[in-house]
Amino acid sequence: MLKRLLKRLAPAGAVRAYHRGLAALASVRYGRPSSKMIVVGVTGTNGKSTTSNMIAAVLEGAGFRVGLATTCNFRIAGREWLNDTKMTMLGRFRLQKLLRDMVAAGCDYAVIETSSEGIAQSRHAGIDYDVAVFTNLTPEHIESHGGFEHYKAAKLKLFAKTASGKRKTLGGKTIPKTLVANLASPYAAEFLAFKANKKYGFLAELKGDSAPKLTEWPLAVVKALGIELAPEGPRFTVRDVSFELKMPGMINVENALAAISVGLSQAIDLAVMSRALAGIESVPGRQERIDAGQDFTAMVDYSHEPASFARLYEIIDAMPKRRVIHVIGSAGGGRDKSRRTVLGELAAKHADLVVVTNEDPYDEDPQEIIDAVAHGARKAGKKDGVDLFVVPDRRDGLEKAVNLAEKGDLVIATGKGAEQWICVAGGKKIPWDERTEMRRAIARKPVKDL
Repeated sequence: MLKRLLKRLAPAGAVRAYHRGLAALASVRYGRPSSKMIVVGVTGTNGKSTTSNMIAAVLEGAGFRVGLATTCNFRIAGREWLNDTKMTMLGRFRLQKLLRDMVAAGCDYAVIETSSEGIAQSRHAGIDYDVAVFTNLTPEHIESHGGFEHYKAAKLKLFAKTASGKRKTLGGKTIPKTLVANLASPYAAEFLAFKANKKYGFLAELKGDSAPKLTEWPLAVVKALGIELAPEGPRFTVRDVSFELKMPGMINVENALAAISVGLSQAIDLAVMSRALAGIESVPGRQERIDAGQDFTAMVDYSHEPASFARLYEIIDAMPKRRVIHVIGSAGGGRDKSRRTVLGELAAKHADLVVVTNEDPYDEDPQEIIDAVAHGARKAGKKDGVDLFVVPDRRDGLEKAVNLAEKGDLVIATGKGAEQWICVAGGKKIPWDERTEMRRAIARKPVKDL
């Protein structure tokens, strides 16, 4: 409480200087570990964790030792564990310690998911980045950043820092500063405007789609051709090399192209990357299927804002299923209140049955958040007790959805993914794993009499 009060009272400039000073101190405290590895930073609104995992897989496939830090998982030289901190970017000292542990394990690369919130608090300031990757940009956390332009500016700081940093010499080689961006984004030009040694733009293009107009940038374009969006996973080619993914949807074609671009920047062979990406079954909490022997499909996903919902439903629409049952909530803590009704509407338009429940209320009234989401579902035509069910307790909400499910249905629960906590009032955290809870609900489902 005192910490929050001091932040409100202190001038913004003083707070920023304090954050930067802490970041520098943390880096020195742990021996400036990022100067001893090639560091890849991944930013954007959607796909950061999956892209980071794909980049790590590409690098590992080429024989490198890799450290990884994302919203959903950590990895150091093959040892992996879930991120149970409820933070995309760790605090400055914990992040620098993690980087030091990567160095101690002999990692050649560190892949760091770099969030706008982390950048706004200068958690990135003590890290020497060599490669910056931009996935996409849609409105999210707008209220906490004070508007979309501030949100975008935070993301751009990663690219500015990467491009302006001093080049490292590792193993007798001078490491180029490299920028990678999604050319399908209207903001790609801004992210690629910084001076760097290498620039890559990637583009997923379906038949009949027209490529966005490319500005005169000195960059290499990495394009996916012949894309087939099969339910079991997309297929495409890059420079005559075939790729097959086990993770479905166009979003994962884009995520893979980001990883391929990073691989090309590190002189990794495309055939090596194809094998590495084909080996990824899933990323924790991202379109993760839960198979407990049931006769319907169950899936958990981290999607929690309108753009990620739209991409998720592109995947769901292509899947074989009878009905879609969607378990949905929305976060509190001042996180984009305006999207709550929109999320309810989107779920109602795409799903046959909607179960509205709690997510992460933080210090807000959970029922108010639930009511806003349910209101959106009602606006889109859902009726209480018929195809809309309001179940405040999330465990009960999952059970309700599973009990409604019949053979061939798809139950999808969004918002939590592989997160390990539900955050409630007073800074308290309740242990939670959506995947475990989904399995529990399936195990408790009553058996119908024949």
